[in-house]
Order: sequence, then structure tokens, then C-alpha cells
Amino acid sequence: MTIPARHQPARDAIDAIVSRRSIRAFLPTPVPQQTVAEILRVASRAPSGTNTQPWKVYAVAGEPRAELSRRILAVFDDRDAAAKSTREYEYYPAKWVSPYLERRRKVGWDMYGLLGIGKGDFQRTHSQHGRNYQFFDAPVGLFFTIDRVLERGSWLDYGMFLQNVMIAARAHGLDTCPQAAFLEFHKVIEDCLGIPANEILVCGMSLGYADPDAVVNTLQTEREPVEGFASFRGF
Repeated sequence: MTIPARHQPARDAIDAIVSRRSIRAFLPTPVPQQTVAEILRVASRAPSGTNTQPWKVYAVAGEPRAELSRRILAVFDDRDAAAKSTREYEYYPAKWVSPYLERRRKVGWDMYGLLGIGKGDFQRTHSQHGRNYQFFDAPVGLFFTIDRVLERGSWLDYGMFLQNVMIAARAHGLDTCPQAAFLEFHKVIEDCLGIPANEILVCGMSLGYADPDAVVNTLQTEREPVEGFASFRGF
């Protein structure tokens, strides 16, 4: 059987980095617990101030993953209940300004354009957004938390750990989708997974094998050229 190119392990670190994309359609192919543990082991080599290692991870698969999905969707599809769901911290700015507003709009238009979802099609938009809480059909869901006593520096360290998770996944021929969408339903997640009160949800992530036939997975977001964000002096 021919293995899809996307499922081939990354050739090297650079390949793993540049081939990483946020995948929004996965195959149901199971991922062994041992593989998930190995990805997390490698990711834990991320640097952190004074080696605090602020990350904590909750991995779900099988029925626990399905049950969590059902519980979140029950709230998400209930307009009144969803309106009461709030995030514990703001991931996005209260007011969008250029160039971030244009970048945000473009990725949304590009994705919904691939899916044939037009502006104002609220039902299909709602349905597609709900795919987040089905983990885009990925067999593994990851939830990341941090101790509430830790400050901004540890959150910066956490970003390096999350990047390592996604890059290590590519080394196994796997893909991911980091998801801030889960933050709105942190209470459901905390209750379902038994997350203690001293921890705050950082984000969720879907992990699995990308569906090579899904049109949404052809989306490739643009990046600003180096000269657009970097300056060089003394070279």
C-alpha cells in the first residue's frame, strides 16, 4: 500500500518546520499512546526559564475523546448556553488593527472559499466552527494547561513547547491543528478531564493523520517575507 506523501516522516528539522500546517480534516487512523508519549518527550526539550517546564498535558482518545466532544457540542449548539461561555484569558486583541486585521480576514476568506461557504451563510459557518470540537475527526485531542501562579515568561516558554509538539508530530508523519477555540468551553473541559483549579487552559490541539483528499487541507497561509519583519545591522 502506498503511503500518502503527507504521512511520510519529515526528512529533517527544516522540512518538519516548513511542512507544518494547521490541518482541519483528519483520517480516523488511530495513533498509538506510545507515539503520543514520544512526541511529548521530544517536545519537553523546549527551553524554559530556570528550567521551570511549565507545561502540563491531557491527552484524550477513544471514548473519552468522543464524550468530551459530545459535551462541548451540546453547549456550542445551545445558543443560550454558548452565550454564557467565556474565556479565562483573551487570546485575541479587543480591537483589531492593520496589518493583523487583513491577515485574519484573508485566512478566513481563503478557508471558507475552499469549502464553498459564502459570506452570511451562518448555518454552514456555525457547522464548520463546530468541527473544532470534533477535533476535525482526529483520533487524538491534546489539552495544555499551566499553573496559575506562573507569569508571562512561562507562557512564552510554553509557546516553544507547543511548537516542538507540532514539529515532532511531523517527524512521525502526523499533523496537528492548535486550537484556541476550545478556550470558550474551558469549564466543560476542566470538568470532563478533572483539571485542578490551580491550572488554566492554554489551548487545545488535534493530532492525527491528515486526510489527503480533503480540500480544506490544501489551504496554505502566506507569510511575510523576512525583509518585512526583520532588520539587519552590522553585517
